[in-house]
Amino acid sequence: MIGLSRTIMSAHPGLIGWLDGAGLEAAPIEAAAARAFPAIVAPTEAHAAREGDVIVASGAPSFVRESGQPARLSFGAADQAFGYALAAELVRPAARPAAADPASARLLGLARRIAASDASVLVLGETGTGKEGLARFIHASSPRANGGFIAVNCAALPETMLEAILFGHRRGSFTGAMSEGEGLFRAAAGGTLLLDEVAELPLALQAKLLRTLQEKEVLPVGATRAEPVDVRVIACANRDLAAEVAEGRFRADLYWRLNVVPLHLAPLRSRRRDIPAIAAALMLRHTDPAEAFPFPTAQAVEALCAHDWPGNARELDNVLLRALLLRTGTRLQASDLAIEAAPVVEAETATSLEEAAKAAEARIIRAALAATGGHRLRAAEKLGISERTLRYRLAEMRAAAA
Repeated sequence: MIGLSRTIMSAHPGLIGWLDGAGLEAAPIEAAAARAFPAIVAPTEAHAAREGDVIVASGAPSFVRESGQPARLSFGAADQAFGYALAAELVRPAARPAAADPASARLLGLARRIAASDASVLVLGETGTGKEGLARFIHASSPRANGGFIAVNCAALPETMLEAILFGHRRGSFTGAMSEGEGLFRAAAGGTLLLDEVAELPLALQAKLLRTLQEKEVLPVGATRAEPVDVRVIACANRDLAAEVAEGRFRADLYWRLNVVPLHLAPLRSRRRDIPAIAAALMLRHTDPAEAFPFPTAQAVEALCAHDWPGNARELDNVLLRALLLRTGTRLQASDLAIEAAPVVEAETATSLEEAAKAAEARIIRAALAATGGHRLRAAEKLGISERTLRYRLAEMRAAAA
């Protein structure tokens, strides 16, 4: 629940529509009334505002936040799009992903209803669309919220250790197993386990995962008796799992077991109203509360909303962080946004033959992926390596770029 003073509702009727479109429940309040939720009030009601509230004024764009005090936000008609997004972000429940598009609000409403059950959930969407954030929201909205949330990227795990990492192992069950390993399923007991990039699991391990989901028990490596486990599984994939099943790379029975409740996260280009909301969340994350907030101009917000964001929220994050670091003015200008191509600092030469080889390898891998439309199996065949090796190389490239 978010409270709106009657003065604010009269001065900013558009804010009501923004919050409604974002799926944030708002209700009129008297500023001085007792309440257990944040509120947005006018400057004349500042005496009744407290920490967690937002005081919204009309005027030159500015934003001030101090520990233990209500936030102070000011903007005019030209900057309403970002002003409303920032106001909503400041009172948004912490576990709820930043969103303002009505389609995203409906998806979050569906996710909240799903959270009440223990059904397996399959979250599908392009890389960078916020699948893990949606999984965390489901966990936080569920009866398991007080339990742990463990996320694992299946593509980043070494194949030889996958089984032991997921299901645990007994001491001496393999070379180097000097002690018992709990495994992620048992570590997440009572909570939620997120299997990101689940399509990257090898077929042999998919069979064991299927049995774990069906029987609600795990068999650690080297054990002779299965152990019961109480965990909810959420799986994520950026590839079409139905197509993977058709190609024989993903088990059909596991697909149907995971696909009890499918949630499809649309790419950012299909939900442009989310862009100012996500941008506001990212700017709050990347700016120091003690420094002046670089309120973006209307032209900068328009430029952000006009871009297609092939890298989705991850690309948006990179562009905003770069702009915040390199800007020269007090406000974030459209000219500060290196959207079309990121500025690259050229090195004179590689510092070693090993680095030169890795850079060349990365260029060849990117070219193969581009030539195959991002299809990893065909790219691996083109490169003359296994798909698993390609996944390792991509994980190394991501780690090097981080």
